[in-house]
Amino acid sequence: MIKNRKKKSYTSVYALGQYISMSAHKARRVIDQIRGRSYEEALMILELMPYRGCYPIFKLVYSAAANASHNKGFKETNLVISKAEVNQGNTVKKLKPRARGRSFPIKRSTCHITIVVEDISFYQQYEEYLRYLKNPGCSNENRNLTCYDTYSSGGPWDKK
Repeated sequence: MIKNRKKKSYTSVYALGQYISMSAHKARRVIDQIRGRSYEEALMILELMPYRGCYPIFKLVYSAAANASHNKGFKETNLVISKAEVNQGNTVKKLKPRARGRSFPIKRSTCHITIVVEDISFYQQYEEYLRYLKNPGCSNENRNLTCYDTYSSGGPWDKK
């Protein structure tokens, strides 16, 4: 039986935080604000937001960028948060003793947070390469020159 394996992405790095003592709903409120933003912009947003859940997420974003710069050699200015997800973790259950021998349950929810950062400089170089393949006569130095297709006559029947 053949299993579908995930292809290794050479431009993305992740950081995973497990069993963070915060509800998944409160963490998602913060994560939704930084998803798709650049690394530096996300750090500024997390520093200025007034929520308690910002600090563990700030540490995870910082850790993901450190992983990217140390393990893959990416520059932090080119990093973008491509994927950020929050999953619900275990619930820690305790009993609080109350009056007359009774007890009330205390439930502390936890969550797992995954932050994935990507290097966008690779995609920019790839797009330039694809543009070069489409029009090999045009280069970045000759931007003011017009490239003509050698097979088209430019007549009325040659409309695109």
